[in-house]
Amino acid sequence: MTGVTDTAALDRLVEAVVRRSGTSFYWGMRVLSPERRRAMYAVYAFCREVDDIADGDLPAPAKAARLDAWADEIERLFRGRPIEPIARALTKPINSFGLAMRDFLAVIEGMRMDAADRLRFADWPALFRYCDCVACAVGRLSNPVFGIERTLGDPLAKTLGEALQLTNILRDLDEDAERDRLYLPADLLARHGIPSDDAAAALAHPAIAAACAEIADLARARFEEARGLLAHVGARERKPAVLMMEAYWSTFRRLVARGFTPPRLAVSPSRWEKAWIVLRHGLA
Repeated sequence: MTGVTDTAALDRLVEAVVRRSGTSFYWGMRVLSPERRRAMYAVYAFCREVDDIADGDLPAPAKAARLDAWADEIERLFRGRPIEPIARALTKPINSFGLAMRDFLAVIEGMRMDAADRLRFADWPALFRYCDCVACAVGRLSNPVFGIERTLGDPLAKTLGEALQLTNILRDLDEDAERDRLYLPADLLARHGIPSDDAAAALAHPAIAAACAEIADLARARFEEARGLLAHVGARERKPAVLMMEAYWSTFRRLVARGFTPPRLAVSPSRWEKAWIVLRHGLA
């Protein structure tokens, strides 16, 4: 898709990506000013594009090739010669808000991990590296657009990014296992006597709830750290991050209340709860 050229058309294209996605981040973006909103739409559209590659049905080598092509495109973008419409839509946000090439490339690196036929993490540092790529790097791209200074924005990206991604991991345990993805670190599982070779068997193990509880404890701590950092951010600038955090916090609380032993029924905030989050935190 390389035929879209004018700025208005690029803006419409990335907004359409956001609308189609049904992302829970949509209302966090809607509270931004028009310029910042368009910038966030472009950042989100990029993240959606590479995530769709990683989660798609192509063979792993084809996914890797497409992600490599996007890494090349990001390098062209920062040299001022982007080709893809989504990359062109990123030109103004990069110039206006000082977004860093390394963070775009980190997102792609995280997608490379997800694109493999089999995913296991040996230890906590490997899990944290993954979280940095797929979540914290997105925060480092988003916070300048929100208007949050990097002195607060980068620590916030780390704490909130880890909170959100650990929540994703706990929410999607069984869905990920079907793709032979097991994000719980092997050293954590081993401490609980759980082999990590077979993802489905690991999730059926009697000790899996105890292992997941350790992930949940860490996620809870990261949510609290993020709240503490957000208290030092201006009310207008923190609003999008608060909306995202509260939506995930609602899911996290439901996951903990449900527990992690099979059967793990799907959980998500109800429609009225999502509306309440927007009313409470988006209009404050």
